[in-house]
Amino acid sequence: MMTILSGVGMLLLTLAVFSLFSMKMPKGSLAMSGMANAAVATFLVEAIHKYISGDLFGISFFKSVGENAGGFGGVAAAIAVPLSMGTNPVLAIAAGVVLGQFGILPGFIAGYVVGLLSQVIEKYLPEGVDVIAGALIVAPVSLLVATAADPLVNMTLAQIGGTITAAAEQSPLVMGFLLGGIMKMICTSPLSSMALTAMIGLDGLAMGIAAIACVGGSFTNGIVFKRLKLGDKSNIMAVMMEPLTQAPIITANPIPIYGSNFFGGGLAGVSAAVFHIINNAPGTASPIPGLLAPFAFNDPVKVVLAVIFAAIGGSLAGLVGSQIFKKHYEKKAEQEQKAADTLIPEPAAE
Repeated sequence: MMTILSGVGMLLLTLAVFSLFSMKMPKGSLAMSGMANAAVATFLVEAIHKYISGDLFGISFFKSVGENAGGFGGVAAAIAVPLSMGTNPVLAIAAGVVLGQFGILPGFIAGYVVGLLSQVIEKYLPEGVDVIAGALIVAPVSLLVATAADPLVNMTLAQIGGTITAAAEQSPLVMGFLLGGIMKMICTSPLSSMALTAMIGLDGLAMGIAAIACVGGSFTNGIVFKRLKLGDKSNIMAVMMEPLTQAPIITANPIPIYGSNFFGGGLAGVSAAVFHIINNAPGTASPIPGLLAPFAFNDPVKVVLAVIFAAIGGSLAGLVGSQIFKKHYEKKAEQEQKAADTLIPEPAAE
């Protein structure tokens, strides 16, 4: 029980820290978006091409592609984060190419510092000079920041990821529900679950639970959007494929969406735990990456069965959750329609 409490507690603490960073720090949400992009460009490519195209299908070229991509998480983060913050591409690249030996979180920290520093450089140096001098300045700064952050980051992340992984192995069903529910809520929130799982280096069964929870919870989102009439068909398809694309609708309707997602993700996570789905590709906690990556590490039949039951669990949560709030939303729609009707002027008398 203590392992479960420690694992969930560390996950929630990590979530709180990154949520505060995203909401309160200058350009924090843009930086987190850059981190998610870096995770897709490295860990997803590694998972699919190294383990599926390479190991499963035996194509050595694609295995090399995956291995090369997976080894440059720090470089990708140090480039993608300042780019998302609006930094000149030359400065972002200069910050990234010096971090070949670092992981994704030291790269994220270095990239964020460079993103802030570049604003000062571009503001006070003349055009043209800012690019040349900026590149010469940000490269050593990036390496210095990453070097300073690396020991503490590695120790902290190893503790967090190790505790969550141990809890998942010791109590798979309980952690399947709790971890799956929390991860699907994160997946649907503006804070990227890809970025979070990449940062803490989640792998094994815990990462499998996170991935399948994001897949099963997609059906929760689709049903909630459909039955509560949150947008049109394009919004429903988009939220099922990538919830971050529908952030305005989600943040405007948090209670039915996040409440349903917790149970949808939790039931999907239990499915992953029952079939013991392993995922050693951190950063793939999102509907499409979460669907593809587990095939690299498990019997395909087990993955298909886990996804089917995850979809059933996610759909059930969506049906129940939307039913609870359906009357409220129908009443709200009627009131809005009446208010709109009163604004329509009556035809002028002839």
